[in-house]
Amino acid sequence: MERVRFAPSPTGHLHIGGARTALFNYLYAKHSGGKFILRIEDTDLNRSTAESEKAIIEGLKWFGINWDEGIEVGGPHGPYRSTERNFIYEPFVKKLIEEGKAYYCYCSEEEIEAERQEALKKGETPKYSGRCRNLTDEERKKLEAKGIKPVVRFRVPDNEPIIIDDIVRGRVEFNTNDIGDFIIVKSDGIPVYNFAVVIDDHLMEITTVIRGEEHLSNTPRQILIYKALGFDMPKFAHVSLILGKDRTKMSKRHGSTWVEQYRDAGYLPEALINFLVLLGWSPEGDEEIFSLEELCEKFSLDRVVKNPAVFDIDKLNHINGIYIRKSPIDRIVDLSIPYLVNAGYITDEFAKRNRDWITLLVLTFRERISYLSEIVEHASILFNDEVKFEDEEAATVLKQDHVGRLLDELYDIVKTSDKFDNEFIQNIFKELKNRTGAKGKSLFMPVRVALTGQIHGAELVNIIELLGKDKVLKRIEYTKKNLL
Repeated sequence: MERVRFAPSPTGHLHIGGARTALFNYLYAKHSGGKFILRIEDTDLNRSTAESEKAIIEGLKWFGINWDEGIEVGGPHGPYRSTERNFIYEPFVKKLIEEGKAYYCYCSEEEIEAERQEALKKGETPKYSGRCRNLTDEERKKLEAKGIKPVVRFRVPDNEPIIIDDIVRGRVEFNTNDIGDFIIVKSDGIPVYNFAVVIDDHLMEITTVIRGEEHLSNTPRQILIYKALGFDMPKFAHVSLILGKDRTKMSKRHGSTWVEQYRDAGYLPEALINFLVLLGWSPEGDEEIFSLEELCEKFSLDRVVKNPAVFDIDKLNHINGIYIRKSPIDRIVDLSIPYLVNAGYITDEFAKRNRDWITLLVLTFRERISYLSEIVEHASILFNDEVKFEDEEAATVLKQDHVGRLLDELYDIVKTSDKFDNEFIQNIFKELKNRTGAKGKSLFMPVRVALTGQIHGAELVNIIELLGKDKVLKRIEYTKKNLL
């Protein structure tokens, strides 16, 4: 049975790249009938925080990505935080030292940096010289007597090829001569990531390691540890980087990079999942809109491409717009209300008492929005006390000779009405046509501009119904007084 894991470092928010890695692992597990494990790699004590761990967990839950074992769920291979597993790592460190495959290193950071600078001057790749490789017990005792706390380094064999048959990238080859003896336990006794991850993956019976391409350089070190400890090797799949439109690594300058930023902007989780899976995975056929259940059925690593994926916000907006329009209206209403409240347009109490009005508002504008927070901008025309032209073209519309009479007749029709429902509003334009002879654009466009300041927009009948009788009359008065 396939067992895969997502093992984020809790040093920040859930990044879009990390979310895609989690998604690929989840889909692979579900497609193969395997298990998906969530483990927290918090070996970086200075940067790891409980807040970051919480953000990662909440982000995954928002996506609807549930894990079979791990943090909050438990399982037979816990604990599922690296810092809670030190007692597990210690025997393996001891084994490597006793077998001469690792050793204590007492070099200071200054000495290591001096070596590094010397190598760079020579145009060489910096790596540890191995000066502590063959210290005698007596030499070690003298150094420890000075109060120096050693790190533990892995003894890298000389001139050995390391071959990775990567599921995504194909054959990748490294040589041990380019690596140098690397640290596996820091001076504070905490194992580093490259060591802890091997022990964790082995004991948790991980069969396939699916992760970002940036981890590829770590893999040779991890393979050396697997071999030194006599562990079976998992399969590796390193998925491509996500690039911005300028084809550089995605960063803040390209826009939002955290999952919660997209959630807070009003992207739907199923839309973001659909978009993310297409960043590196190529489905069969031309269809690109898939539910999570469909993705679990269709996903396979052999259709994950090696080339970098480009994050196209326009495509995300297109996909999210599709999901907004196909979602049940009650759901979109519930999700839209907080944006309208935060904008100061309505209160929670108003929303409770006027659910039908809010529903009409959402129905009116949802065809025009790509993410839910955009509803604030579109709905703003309903809440402004004054009508403002969006451009000169709109102002020109009201300069036509017939507009004054048209607005007078509209005012009269509305003011003398006993009711102001959808049926009445539908008939307004028939009555206006009969009274003025105006039709088509000459009829509808001046009315739209007089009430909203815009030439184009959502269904005008709905806009009039949402404004209500009193506000329509006030806007006609304002337009006649200030804009004609």
